[in-house]
Amino acid sequence: MPKNSKVVKRELDDDVVESVKDLLSNEDSCDDSFKKSELMVNDDIDKDRDLEDGSDIEDERPAWNSKLQYILAQVGFSVGLGNVWRFPYLCQKNGGGAYLVPYLILLLVIGIPLFFLELSVGQRIRRGSIGVWNYISPKMGGIGFASCIVCLFVALYYNVIIGWSLFYFSQSFQHPLPWDQCPLAKNATNTFVEPECEKSSATTYYWYREALNISNSITEGGGLNWKMTLCLLAAWILVCLAMIKGIQSSGKVMYFSSLFPYVVLTCFLVRALLLNGSVDGIRHMFTPKLEIMLEPKVWREAATQVFFALGLGFGGVIAFSSYNKRDNNCHFDAVLVSLINFFTSVLATLVVFAVLGFKANIMNESCITQNTGKIVKLLELGNVSRDIIPHHINFTRITAMDYQLVYDIIKKVKEEEFDQLGLSACQIEDELNKSVQGTGLAFIAFTEAMTHFPAAPFWSVMFFLMLVNLGLGSMFGTIEGITTPIVDTFKVRKEYLTVGCCLMAFCIGLLFVQRSGNYFVTMFDDYSATLPLLVIVILENVTIAWIYGIDKFMDDLRDMLGFTPYKYYYYMWKYVSPLLLSILLIASVVQMGFTPPGYYAWIAEKASEERLSYPPWGLAVCISLIIFALLPVPLVFIVRYFNLIDESSGSLASVSYKRGRIIKEISNPEEDDASLIHDKIQSEMPSPNIGNSIYRKQSGSPTLKVDTAPNGRYGIGYLMADMPDMPESDL
Repeated sequence: MPKNSKVVKRELDDDVVESVKDLLSNEDSCDDSFKKSELMVNDDIDKDRDLEDGSDIEDERPAWNSKLQYILAQVGFSVGLGNVWRFPYLCQKNGGGAYLVPYLILLLVIGIPLFFLELSVGQRIRRGSIGVWNYISPKMGGIGFASCIVCLFVALYYNVIIGWSLFYFSQSFQHPLPWDQCPLAKNATNTFVEPECEKSSATTYYWYREALNISNSITEGGGLNWKMTLCLLAAWILVCLAMIKGIQSSGKVMYFSSLFPYVVLTCFLVRALLLNGSVDGIRHMFTPKLEIMLEPKVWREAATQVFFALGLGFGGVIAFSSYNKRDNNCHFDAVLVSLINFFTSVLATLVVFAVLGFKANIMNESCITQNTGKIVKLLELGNVSRDIIPHHINFTRITAMDYQLVYDIIKKVKEEEFDQLGLSACQIEDELNKSVQGTGLAFIAFTEAMTHFPAAPFWSVMFFLMLVNLGLGSMFGTIEGITTPIVDTFKVRKEYLTVGCCLMAFCIGLLFVQRSGNYFVTMFDDYSATLPLLVIVILENVTIAWIYGIDKFMDDLRDMLGFTPYKYYYYMWKYVSPLLLSILLIASVVQMGFTPPGYYAWIAEKASEERLSYPPWGLAVCISLIIFALLPVPLVFIVRYFNLIDESSGSLASVSYKRGRIIKEISNPEEDDASLIHDKIQSEMPSPNIGNSIYRKQSGSPTLKVDTAPNGRYGIGYLMADMPDMPESDL
């Protein structure tokens, strides 16, 4: 600790400083600054009222208007676009209904315990991620800064996806929908279908050419796409307006942004179930493939999905819970939000595959019609004998069952030359097995399916408005994960910080709305969050369980909740979760090592995607994203371990974290040997009989600011001075 600091190191006993009276009992009457001060006591306040119960001298921290508003905020943050376009893909890819088994197991082992951990530390300490981890372990304070950087990276490209959804939303108010059919091109002599569209499909062409106007590779910038630039600006304006007052403004928006997606998903499910083929899609989805469930890759992808579905490591969960009352039952919240998240994913999966089943049925009918025409031509040319065709077959109105019968007969009779005939099996399962996820699902497959809906524009408006709201709910938590820690630590105005953050993010986000912007979105999605968040959550878990102490943490939870959490969490936090997260981290690194960094580029001439490798500068950017996100962790550790920064020097107020309150003082070089708190034990000194609401006013000087800890009994603050010889405080 710096020698000229005003705070003297002292050993803390295990008893808890429970009020201002106890803090004052530790003051030395010989302290000059204490002599010059005078006490102003407000006896109107009940003496039994503890600081942690919300006294008037607590800093004016915003609070949720209701428990419902808080739950909707956490649900809106955790339930995002990934629940709609990632979970159904993983479910289909990894064994259908059997995938739900490893997902549920890992939700119980990793998801709920770690979600509960983040909720509890945020609620207990009532600070953002920087303040929380600075307090718990000063040397591990870099965790909070790393969370803020990851939030910034994710916010940069996540809002671009909201901009894409806004563009499609704005284009849905027309009939027919603009992506319903391929556009026509003209030359001097005739009119023809656009070749790029003819080789692909109308929705694929519209996505890549009309919406993104994409370049052939990441090295071809191509300039800004002005349509997407305006949509990105609109998206950031929406976020800024909703977040400018913090939870006081965003909390009201949550009632709509969090509930509206469920209304849309329910409407889509009801409508889709009335369409032909929807049941085939759902049956295909939930048919368990038990042999796939035992593969390690399935468990790795399930763990990754659990991890990211709950928004662990971002700091948004901690930020939202920091606005709760200290006696809120956050264990109930953790279980409730986790289960809502899971059932939302299942509901979205039902909707997606009901709609894709309808689309597959339409595509299958089109396939049968085309191949029936080929069979008729083969019969007319004599390549296939009419004698082998059953007499009841009517080629003008052939059913799927009859076509399959004819196909099997021809394949058996013409076994050697069957491949030259060019016939397709036309099975719904083949169409449903075409795995799509992400933008390919939302802006191509699902969009194509909706063109066949009755009243297609209405459903398109509803769908993309749902995507906008899902994205905004997650963005609110992400931005809160940036602004709350900074406001708590540096005491800046939240309105100015929010506007400045959104403006800066929009300017940087222009990178993603140039013609090659989609490739940068892929790059940031793959490398800016995956590994850094895994490392952050592992460090969070280890810091609580092994550095702070799992026994002390369980005692803190008992004091806060009024009951002792199940012993199950003790073993999960101390042994199981760190081990499984470490295995997941190693598996992710190995998989990344075996998969060379690359991206799928749209080649206009071929009208298809092609995997390309990143150029050398692109590899440098990928590595830099990971390093820059994790750099604060070792940096803060080194600074605190070697005490490289003298934080009490100069004219800035030195801030020290002590149990009971945050103590601020104006540094005075002439009084370096003076101390505010001397090495005395609480029991050695009598407590003066004074009220709880006390303000110390420095005589002959500006008012001395005393920010008492908002959670009271154990007195929590955010640490800015390292105290190597002082045992770390209880929460």
